[in-house]
Amino acid sequence: MSYDKRILVFSATYNEIENIGELINGIQKYLPDTSILIIDDNSPDKTQEVIKELKKKNKNLYLIEREKKMGLDTAHKTAFSYAIENNFDYLITMDADLSHDPKELPEFIKNLKNFSFVIGSRYISGGKCLMRGFRLILSKFGNQIIRVVSGIKSNEFTTSYRGFDIKNLKNFNLNNVKTKGYSFMMGTMFEIEKNNIEIKEIPITFYDRKRGFSKIPKIEIFRTFKNLIFLTLKKRFFK
Repeated sequence: MSYDKRILVFSATYNEIENIGELINGIQKYLPDTSILIIDDNSPDKTQEVIKELKKKNKNLYLIEREKKMGLDTAHKTAFSYAIENNFDYLITMDADLSHDPKELPEFIKNLKNFSFVIGSRYISGGKCLMRGFRLILSKFGNQIIRVVSGIKSNEFTTSYRGFDIKNLKNFNLNNVKTKGYSFMMGTMFEIEKNNIEIKEIPITFYDRKRGFSKIPKIEIFRTFKNLIFLTLKKRFFK
């Protein structure tokens, strides 16, 4: 299927050598004409070398190598700026660990025709979260707490599977999101609401990581809660 829009699919990598090839092949399968941007933070496992090999066969695959681990938030901001500077219409962001299924990419494109911001949701009708144990409980109830405290009308705040209509987000820029690390995903939702952008949720299936290790330090739970309180107070009293 071909599209009349210039599409960029982005993922950040750090030690994803076991997953990155499958991810890139999946993106190419379901969006064959799209461009792919990978930002790698100098992965010790040489993830970047796999990407370089794949680049030899795919002229639409781009790699930005950074000298050290600089954080998920800065990678997403760089990708957003890259999409603007290179005149892309749509930007879709997703994880590199195969928790997000590339077969759902066409649904993002379909919805971006009518909405400027689309987020893949595990917690609406049709959505599924296949994590287990404490991680599932933390994710499910964490997102519910964010919804109640923030007052933002969304069931999903923490997944990075998102679509942006760059050309229609005239007053929105990811560089205005100040929260760092994994709180950045939640912070983006506050910035979306601040700019009166409608949040369109579409159901996704979120898969538990099969290979490699999660990069989320446990202290991020407390940082996210702290940032939730700060952003909510700022929203209500310092508009």
